[in-house]
Amino acid sequence: MSDDNVFQHPNQKKQSGSKWLKPLKWLSIILIPFIIIGLLSFNWIIEYIWMESVGYEQVFTTILMSRVSLGLIGFILYFVVAYVTFFWIHRAYIKFLNKETIPPILLKKKSAYTIIFLIALIFGAVGTVMVQGIGWEPALKALNYETFGQTDPHFNLDFSFYIYLLPIFKLVINLLLGLTVFMTVIIGLAYSVFNMYRESRIAQWHLGVSVALIGLFIALNHLLEPYNTLLTNQVNWFQESVVYGLSYTDDVINIPKAYILAGIAILGVGILIAALVKGNLTWMVIPVALYITVALTGQIVSAVVQSYVVSPNEFNREEPYLQHNLDLTLDAYDLNDITVEDHPGSRSLDQDMIDRNQDTIENVRINDSRPLLDVYNQLQTFRNYYEFNDVDIDRYEINGDYQQVFVGTRELNTSDLPDQARTWRNEKLRYTHGYGVTMSQVNEITSQGQPEYLVQDIPAEGEVDITRPQIYFGEEQAQNVMVNTQVDEFDYPMGDSNQSYRFSEDTGISLAGINRALFSISEGSFRMFTSDQLTDESQLLATRNIEERVERIVPFIDYDQDPYIVVRDDGSLVWVIDAYLKSGNHPYSERHNGEDNYIRNSVKVTVDAYSGEVDFYVVDDEDPLLKTYENMFPQLFTREIPEDIEKHFRYPVDLFEIQSDIYGTYHMNDLEVFYNREDRWEFSTERYFDQDITMEPYYVTMALPGNDEEEFVLMSPYTPKNRQNMIAWMGARNDGDNYGELVVYEFPKQRNIYGTQQIENRINQDSVISQELNLWSQGGSSVIRGNLLTIPIEDTVMYVEPIYIESSNETSLPEVKQVIVAFGDYIVMEATFDDALEELVDRIERGAPTNMPEDLENQDGEGTGASETDQEGNEEQTPPIASEEAQERLNNISELFDEYQNALSNGDWEEAGQIMNDIENLLNE
Repeated sequence: MSDDNVFQHPNQKKQSGSKWLKPLKWLSIILIPFIIIGLLSFNWIIEYIWMESVGYEQVFTTILMSRVSLGLIGFILYFVVAYVTFFWIHRAYIKFLNKETIPPILLKKKSAYTIIFLIALIFGAVGTVMVQGIGWEPALKALNYETFGQTDPHFNLDFSFYIYLLPIFKLVINLLLGLTVFMTVIIGLAYSVFNMYRESRIAQWHLGVSVALIGLFIALNHLLEPYNTLLTNQVNWFQESVVYGLSYTDDVINIPKAYILAGIAILGVGILIAALVKGNLTWMVIPVALYITVALTGQIVSAVVQSYVVSPNEFNREEPYLQHNLDLTLDAYDLNDITVEDHPGSRSLDQDMIDRNQDTIENVRINDSRPLLDVYNQLQTFRNYYEFNDVDIDRYEINGDYQQVFVGTRELNTSDLPDQARTWRNEKLRYTHGYGVTMSQVNEITSQGQPEYLVQDIPAEGEVDITRPQIYFGEEQAQNVMVNTQVDEFDYPMGDSNQSYRFSEDTGISLAGINRALFSISEGSFRMFTSDQLTDESQLLATRNIEERVERIVPFIDYDQDPYIVVRDDGSLVWVIDAYLKSGNHPYSERHNGEDNYIRNSVKVTVDAYSGEVDFYVVDDEDPLLKTYENMFPQLFTREIPEDIEKHFRYPVDLFEIQSDIYGTYHMNDLEVFYNREDRWEFSTERYFDQDITMEPYYVTMALPGNDEEEFVLMSPYTPKNRQNMIAWMGARNDGDNYGELVVYEFPKQRNIYGTQQIENRINQDSVISQELNLWSQGGSSVIRGNLLTIPIEDTVMYVEPIYIESSNETSLPEVKQVIVAFGDYIVMEATFDDALEELVDRIERGAPTNMPEDLENQDGEGTGASETDQEGNEEQTPPIASEEAQERLNNISELFDEYQNALSNGDWEEAGQIMNDIENLLNE
């Protein structure tokens, strides 16, 4: 080996190293951006694949392109503004300062412009984030909006201006104003060096242009303020008006003030330009001082007018504006077409009326969904990994009869598996789905107080055929699973063994090819990537919670929090979720709970419980918001609704609560009554467990007054503010062509119609019923008073409340032990609804004394006679019960009750049982 090969010159080694480093340098320059872009876009890729698997990739690409476009606009805007600003500052420095005071790096154009470029890049990145903060949704709405065909009464502008255009105008102007103010601060600091703002004409022009732009954007903001007065009741910093929307003070003071301030801001721009030309910087203070003075004066004048002109004569001043507020609030909440009827509230219940309304009677809800959920979870789960999350109410044709039913879904919760069974294989491959539903009648109970099932057990047995009981998608917070693997899925338990199953749809994400690697990273599971139990036919079922699933597909719609399951005609299961389109910018409309002031249930969403397929069905094609979204996403919505799904559509409780709450105030057509809120209606209250709660709307099957056929109705009773008598009830129809119609029945105001809380109070005050309830609550048991239902029947009203008894034992079941039926002054409690109704009608027809204390007081020592009919059909007078005898019986019951409590305290259960029999005998007499 030669010396030349052994000892190389250092320069030769350097050249040799450079030979390899140069390609690596260029390779890194090429690869690093790709790696960064890949990391940033990884989530987008995952999201696109998932959206493609559910068939809504067009929604994803539309939103993504909108966000990218906004980001690009923001980048260009902030980049250009920053580049021009710092270029101008650099130029001013070079022209004004001595070169010795300027860093050498800024004296060289190439290095200076490179620094400015890099600073502008940073600002551009910030701009991307800031402009995206405007939101793709308002931007797309402004580009694709549909008009409402209605104009406001003041500016005569279509409502679409307020809902779509005004928000985007305000966002853009405020964004530009914020950017200009920030840059002006930087400019001011930059030119404070050596008092450049006093000496340098370039600095003065730069500072002046920036301040002028601030004035321009402030002027534009003020020009939008008059339109904003139609969207709020705030009249100044200190006061609110009684009117939502334009008020007297707005019309007389605030709108002219906004135009004046806009004019001053524009005038200020002119003064600034003149000050720059003249070189008199003190002039720049004039427009600022004038603007602040007028703004403060405007607030003071507004407060004075509101306090001393409007308030002393408020109704007369605000009357025309109140009318707009009233009319347009009703319009915004879709309350314009309510059918309002008078309900006589007669006390005319008899056996003939019961016979005429047998379908209503047979569908009276005896079970309550709240304790029923505990029953389902104890009697119908069978294994600790099954769980019922909710019990829903619906209606079905069963054996030719229109029946109201409860339905619960048996979902899988792997968190309840034993610890040794919670392996990756079990949780990801083996335990993948729940199984079947339980369905029970609303009006039938067993002799033990348990529900009568229409569908029960595993596999399902009953009156409704279920061909696809497997539930892969539901309300449970279920983790992602993989199907069609080498592992058979657990289907349901069968004796000492388990039945297996294989997923048969192609709706998941294929794990063939690169997808497996991508989703292994996304799932954070190296086991998923290496497992030999996965094949190219395997699928990933991701986002299995149905609410999260629909929100992931369409995040810009609000969804109801109570999805419900439907058994389709072919025996498959599908979830139905109500979707709401909302806005907070409807003119003159009052906001509900300070939030939105326009709402429509324009869309119903279904999610197949087996395949996870999602459909967005249009149910209100007149909604302008829906039409706008259809313009934005042409392939999103479906108009052809399967009949077997449509017949199970329910008017949503959330929407009904909002509408009925708003209507409680806005039903007042008389403006003076509306202004004074004299006839405000509120939701009724009821007794549940041991506390009074606000009643939730509930579904009943009934024939509306004047109609012959029973239908599914969502209803809620009203009481006057701070009173407990029932003043009206509102209902939403659910069946056929009548779906969505709202009806209100108003009761006479000149006499008392019992409200639900009054009935609850009377139950508490009834000596017989309250004693029995107290007896049952002894010995470690709890009395649960179920939903108190108001049941309108023709021209009268009946009340029904189930009474549950539940032991304190952890595994005890709430059981319906008694049913209370009330009508007028009568209250009856019996073991079954049929017995209670029969006893109630019997008392009414006999003219027996009512439960009211006044009846006892009015007997005048002789009791109240009641007519009976003998075998020949002649009326006989029932011997009256003397008040002394009645009092003696009550005293005997009271004494026996004391003895019963003593026996319980001493643990003598046999004696307590005998005493209770004596009490029941006396009560029956």
